[in-house]
Amino acid sequence: MPKVTTRDAEVVQFHFDVQQRLRSRVREAIEIVLDEELTASLGTARYERNESRRGYRNGTETRTVTTGHGSQELHIPRGRLQQSDGSTTEFRSEVLPRYARRTQEVDEAILGVYLAGGNSRRIRKAMAPLLGENNLSKSAISRVVTRLKKLFAAWRIRDLSKENYPILFLDGFHLKVRLARRVVSVPVLAALGVAEDGTKVLVALELAVSESSASWRGFVESLSSRGLPTPRLLVTDGHAGLTKATEAWPDAQIQRCTWHKWRNLETHCPRHARPELKRDYDAIIRAKNGLAARKAYDQFLGKWSKLCPPVARSLEDAGERLLTFYEYPRALWKGLRTTNSLENLNREFRRRTKTQGSFSTEEAGVTLLYGLVAFGQITLRRITGYKHVADLVRQKNEEAA
Repeated sequence: MPKVTTRDAEVVQFHFDVQQRLRSRVREAIEIVLDEELTASLGTARYERNESRRGYRNGTETRTVTTGHGSQELHIPRGRLQQSDGSTTEFRSEVLPRYARRTQEVDEAILGVYLAGGNSRRIRKAMAPLLGENNLSKSAISRVVTRLKKLFAAWRIRDLSKENYPILFLDGFHLKVRLARRVVSVPVLAALGVAEDGTKVLVALELAVSESSASWRGFVESLSSRGLPTPRLLVTDGHAGLTKATEAWPDAQIQRCTWHKWRNLETHCPRHARPELKRDYDAIIRAKNGLAARKAYDQFLGKWSKLCPPVARSLEDAGERLLTFYEYPRALWKGLRTTNSLENLNREFRRRTKTQGSFSTEEAGVTLLYGLVAFGQITLRRITGYKHVADLVRQKNEEAA
C-alpha cells in the first residue's frame, strides 16, 4: 500500500476545504434567490412598510435539499399573500416547489445517467461524488424515472393542431422487449416532422404488434385525430401497410425512399449485373432535373424489362412516387429522396439501447426512446436545404387561399 505523504494530506484537505466553501456559497445563493422571490410576491422588502404591500413574512422553515454540490440544509423563507377578498394564502415558491428535495439540475443528471443505460445501482455510483453515498435512494431514482414516464404519457396524447410539419417522415424499426417470459423483437412506428424553420421534430412513437396495414392505419389515424395538419410531403420506405395508411391524407404527396427501392432492385438482380443496374438507377435518382429523371426512368424500364423482368416490375411498383422530390427546390433533394433522417434517428436509438439487452416492458422501451430525444441525449439537426422549407409553407397557404 503506497505511503501517504504530508503533501498528499495537504492536497486532500485543500480539496475538502474548497468543497465546503463552495457548498456554503451555493446555499447562500439559493437562499438569496428564494428571499428575492418572496420579496417580489409581497411587493416590499424586509421591514419595509408601504401601501403596495401584498402580505407579510412568516418566519422560515429548514429543509434539506440535494443540489449538484451535495446535500444542503436551507432556511426557506415563508410568507402569507393577501387575496382580493381579504383572506391570505401561503406563499409557494416556483424556484423550489413545496416538498421538493432535489434541484432540477440533479433530476436531469439522474435522467441523463438513466438514459445512457444505467440502472439504479449505476446511477447511485455515478452520482456519489456529487451527492454522497446516502443522498440518493433507490426510491428517489424511481420517482425521477416515474416523472419521465408521466411526461411521455402526456406527450403521446398531446394536441397536434398547433404543430405544422410540411414534411413528415414515416418509418419503423424493431426493439427487443421481454413478453410472456421471452425476449421478442417488436416494431416501433415512428413519425419525424420537419418544422417551418427546417428543424426535425420527433412527432410520435408507438409500439405495434406488427407493421401491418392495420397498425400503420391506426398510427396515422391517431395523428390525424389529434389534429395534425395534413403534411405537404410524406417520405416513406414503401412498406405496403404504410402506403395504404397514407391514404388518410389524400392531399399529401408521397416520396418513395430511393435507398429502400435500390435494396429491392438489388434482391431481384443477379450479382454480376448489379454494377450496371446501379449505374442505370443512379441516372434516375441523380439526374439534373425531373425531365431528365423521367427520361432515364423510361430507358431503365425498356432495358431491364428484357434483361431482368423482376427488376423492371419492382421499379414500376414505385412508379412516379420515386421522383416526387424533383418537384421541390434542388437544395432539398438530398434530404427528401430517402428516409435517412429517420433512419439516422433509429440508428442512434439502437446504439443507445444496445447495452440494455432487452426491456422488461413495452412501455419502458418507448419511454426511454422518447427521453433520449426530449432530454437532448440525441440531437436532431435541421434538414439539408432547410431555408427552403418556409417557402413550402407559404406556397401551401397560398394554394389553400
